[in-house]
Amino acid sequence: MDIQANVIAFLQSTLGVPIDVIKAHPDTQVLGAIPEMDSTSVVGILASLEEQYGIVVDDDEIDADVFTTAGSLNAFVESKLG
Repeated sequence: MDIQANVIAFLQSTLGVPIDVIKAHPDTQVLGAIPEMDSTSVVGILASLEEQYGIVVDDDEIDADVFTTAGSLNAFVESKLG
């Protein structure tokens, strides 16, 4: 399973941005770099990830650091998968 590609796909789909806006690279900036990224989109992304991977994300686990880059979000999902 290619989690990094799925995380990028979730970001692109939820934010409704063209494929080339979010590069499939761990250092791609997300929060603060993509205008479409707001609190509503964060909730949508998390809900999609929970459904896709069968994980549960508690409110106290989420902060800006998780959404700083594509890589930080990917690392968070991988940590939830154990």
